Amino acid sequence: MCTTLIVPGLNGSDEGHWQRHWLLDDPAAQLVDQDDWQCPVLEDWLDRLEAALASVDSAYIVAHSLGCVLVANMASRPAAAKIRGALLVAPAHLDRVEAMHPCIVRFGAFPLVPLAFPSLLVGSMNDPYMSPEDLAHTAASWGSDLVNLGPAGHINIAAGFGRWPEGYDLLARLKTGAGSETPATRSRIRGLPAARGAHLQGDVSAL
Repeated sequence: MCTTLIVPGLNGSDEGHWQRHWLLDDPAAQLVDQDDWQCPVLEDWLDRLEAALASVDSAYIVAHSLGCVLVANMASRPAAAKIRGALLVAPAHLDRVEAMHPCIVRFGAFPLVPLAFPSLLVGSMNDPYMSPEDLAHTAASWGSDLVNLGPAGHINIAAGFGRWPEGYDLLARLKTGAGSETPATRSRIRGLPAARGAHLQGDVSAL
């Protein structure tokens, strides 16, 4: 059985966040909970994700913000063999997180190595936590198919994202492999080229 694991970012995902709606809409989905959502330590968060993966046969991951960075760090570990694919929404660049977040974020360097599983990276043109250029660079580094939603902010409650049916469609696309069929479906970047396959080595409460 393949389980959907929901992986939030800093401060978790509050009630009303699309990840919380996902858990309500899919009772079989599981939240990867953390002991400390405010002052994250990479190894602690990795341990929790690793434990969640150990408890299932296989998984699709739906991550948001710093949760995307967590999943990218998991890619080099043996437990990543259980990940069949990852929907990575609004990844947060660590430089921006550390500059904007009041607590110390111990997450090391931003990972810029190819992921060992299929992934669909979803971002926007005006995300305060990642520039469009960094978004394209990250997708290329991770080998992710890229979908840009335009001016969608951080794709969170503050940006108007409560229940998000399009997210379910994107996961379905990832599962069927439709996300990588053509450059048009692979990237809806406004003003940026489609990014895939290049391999390189690197309101806050709603993050």
